[in-house]
Amino acid sequence: MDIRQADSGDIDAIRRVARESLAESYGHALDDELIDRVVEKWYGADDLSSELDDPDTYFVVAEEGGEVVGFVQSYVVSRREMIGEIDWLHVAPDHRGKGIGTELLGALETELLSRGVERLEGIVLVANEMGTEFYDEHGFTAAGERVVNIGGKDFAERVYVTFPDPGEHDTEFEERTVDGRTVYVAHDETVRGSDGVFNAVYIDADREERYGWACSCGNVGVVMDTMERLECGECGNRSKATRWDAAYL
Repeated sequence: MDIRQADSGDIDAIRRVARESLAESYGHALDDELIDRVVEKWYGADDLSSELDDPDTYFVVAEEGGEVVGFVQSYVVSRREMIGEIDWLHVAPDHRGKGIGTELLGALETELLSRGVERLEGIVLVANEMGTEFYDEHGFTAAGERVVNIGGKDFAERVYVTFPDPGEHDTEFEERTVDGRTVYVAHDETVRGSDGVFNAVYIDADREERYGWACSCGNVGVVMDTMERLECGECGNRSKATRWDAAYL
């Protein structure tokens, strides 16, 4: 099997693998029409071309016998440390159980470490049992959950984190004082933005009660709309579409 950088010639194969993988992992929870919309939103030809040209995107495919059978897509973001956000890791259903996902994850870690990344973050719907088991089995730790609305239904989405480079990391919370009260900014629970990241903010260190979101510019008063899109009123940073925003089209 060959693990290599994706290129424009892989676009059709990437779309195929994404469709097959999403149907296998989420078919019990999401209907075919919604899955098709997700594929068109995230893996349209123009969008894929832009992703492949983005220097902050790591996009590689697994090829077996001349056929693309899996891929991993990750982004590098910066805050107090360099973070590698795993947006998608897909393996075609007929090729699962062969260790392809493990090899893709290993290649991802090697590449991102060379770029100075200190932590990996992955997000998966709890309804995707294979996905949650994959992260659990590969040393990731569940760092929090949020509710996303997909096609009119609420689903739990879990954030997983791991440190591919062993060592001491101050990653839990940054205490901030807002209007005379202490809040906790979670630097391991983030949303990508157009000009930085947004960090989840909690009233308590046990993450039982959410306060809101903090922008990387320092503003804690970030506005969230009904679709959980974020916008900073001070610097204009806006959250990029989440992985399931296709459900709102």
